[in-house]
Amino acid sequence: MLKRIKNLIKKVPGVKIFLLGRKLLFPKIGLFKKIILISNFFTDFQSYKKINKNKNFSVLKNNLKLCLFDKTADTLVDYVYFYQNAWCAKKIFQAKPREHHDIGSQAGLISIISQFIPTIMVDIRPLDVRLSGLNFIQGDITALPFKDSSLDSISSICVIEHIGLGRYGDKLDSFGSEKSAAELKRILSPNGSLYISLPVDKENTIYFNAHRAFTREYVLKLFEPLKLMEEKYIYKNKLGDNYDKTKGFGTGLFHFKKII
Repeated sequence: MLKRIKNLIKKVPGVKIFLLGRKLLFPKIGLFKKIILISNFFTDFQSYKKINKNKNFSVLKNNLKLCLFDKTADTLVDYVYFYQNAWCAKKIFQAKPREHHDIGSQAGLISIISQFIPTIMVDIRPLDVRLSGLNFIQGDITALPFKDSSLDSISSICVIEHIGLGRYGDKLDSFGSEKSAAELKRILSPNGSLYISLPVDKENTIYFNAHRAFTREYVLKLFEPLKLMEEKYIYKNKLGDNYDKTKGFGTGLFHFKKII
């Protein structure tokens, strides 16, 4: 196995080897910075003990929990999930379907949606929670356990770009995204709505094994003959209406309907 890994690494250009090695062997924050953060932590701890007048809580060294990276000037936000989750939830709440089905999206998003709309979530990995309004089915997006044209409302947020790359325990498949799109189209009922998001870029690209990225043209091709009802794009920390190849990597949000 080690010999095989060495042979693969030899094929990677020198700069990429350096970047990969730095990512694997060194933390993102340097040792000197970590020392400062830890020193600040214990300074705060000693100061807190001195000013503590609240006898309802004990302050014990055995209970220390070093949270070192949260003193930031701004609120930390994952802009992609912030915007796409808000967009998807709003679309579903406005549509008020009798029942909603989600295929593989972030569980936190689906937990919220399920408290307003009865929701069935499908994922390749088991979901070990119990929540009123939410039901779970273990399944594969490339072979979904639903009849043709049977579901009125479906979401799959930041999912199909991963399929076939093995990142989440799925089988390697170079056509994983195409098969996923075909299944979502197959199960969507006439006049039903499909909400998806996926990375977009200036050309179709694989960032192995994180995800693929797609051009707008290819996304529309994947989901034809569905009708595009709305599209939004996230570039860095901005949500807008237009796909722009010159901006490079971003995230596209798409609402499709099966018009018969």
